[in-house]
Amino acid sequence: MKRKIMYDEQDSRIDYGIILPVLLLALISIATLLSTTYIQVAHGSLRTVFMQFAWYVVGTIAIIVIMQFDSEQLWKLTTLSYIIGLILLVAVLFLYDRGTAAATGAKSWFRIASFSFQPSEIVKIFYILMLAKVATHHNMLTKYRTKSTDWYLFGKLIAYALPALLLVILQNDLGTTLVFLMILGGVMIMSGISWKILLPLILTAILIGSLLIYLVVYNRQLLLNIGFKNYQFGRIDSWLDPYRDQGGAGFQLFQSLKAIGSGKMFGKGYGHSEVYVPVRESDLIFATIGENFGFLGGTFLITVYFILIYQMIRVCFDTKNEFYSYIATGVIMMILFHVVENIGMTIGLLPLTGIPLPFISQGGSSLLGNMMGIGLMMSMRYHFKSNIFGEDEDPFNQQTRQQQQLPEEFLKARA
Repeated sequence: MKRKIMYDEQDSRIDYGIILPVLLLALISIATLLSTTYIQVAHGSLRTVFMQFAWYVVGTIAIIVIMQFDSEQLWKLTTLSYIIGLILLVAVLFLYDRGTAAATGAKSWFRIASFSFQPSEIVKIFYILMLAKVATHHNMLTKYRTKSTDWYLFGKLIAYALPALLLVILQNDLGTTLVFLMILGGVMIMSGISWKILLPLILTAILIGSLLIYLVVYNRQLLLNIGFKNYQFGRIDSWLDPYRDQGGAGFQLFQSLKAIGSGKMFGKGYGHSEVYVPVRESDLIFATIGENFGFLGGTFLITVYFILIYQMIRVCFDTKNEFYSYIATGVIMMILFHVVENIGMTIGLLPLTGIPLPFISQGGSSLLGNMMGIGLMMSMRYHFKSNIFGEDEDPFNQQTRQQQQLPEEFLKARA
């Protein structure tokens, strides 16, 4: 009887609202990758399916391991993990796979024999933890919020984010750079920095983005002089007019639109991937789903993502632990931006950036990073009632932190 009660208590701490959508996405991923075998058996897609399944196993192990860490343990590991992440980002600049760099322009992959790995996908998680720690540490030491303290927090977040951002920029990986920026923006908003500070910065970013698009169209030589590459212009050109260069820069997007359009409402049926789409198993996998299962299939997938994001937002707002709330914000922004950008670029609403579709696209690095993020979300629910602190003793509790003694690390920082 006692054993049954313990099992029920542990079972209640597992967030099935997050697990079930991820499990469904895993099944969709395997099924979609299998559908490509009808036309790509000779190109080793069966191996692709096997590797995707293997990475899901590794990711599941990562979730189980990360779930065991509560907020205090994560706090202690954050700085070291971020330093290790920065070392990996530096190392890949010198040891990057030359073949991948020649094909994509990005110096972001390690390769050992037939095994390749993109460290920035894992570093995203360390980056989220670091920003969450910086924001929490600042707020725990700040009794009264003022504009000057908000500017101070803004500066600290930028200072800690900048090394990772610069290293990713040096890898020529625009998509990952945007993800890092979105995570930073989400944590800034969640941290309570005044909109009088954030809104002008957001408007400035929009203005700069609009100016860049204008220069791509009317004066790209200026951009070439400051370091932009021709392949980046090609992505913008194909986004603005995918039909202008169907055999060149616009080929990927044109074929993607053609595949999705051919699926119509109900799709051609499972395995009927008749339109050739480059990288249809990874970056443009949504085109395969649209062609096979039509508008209804694509809508169903988006609904699953909506449920997953909604459940993650619930966890974020349910927790009384400030450190956890910032971690949740970072993970949500990471996955949400991936979904919006990937589907948006596949249907022509956004420029092509090479961002994979979370939990669906083939690729172990991305999948492992996302599964680690899910592990952090699961940790929040798992330790909701079993934290080593009592509810009123948790030093990260937003309601009680001013009345409680801070952890030893905070006392040292304040001294």
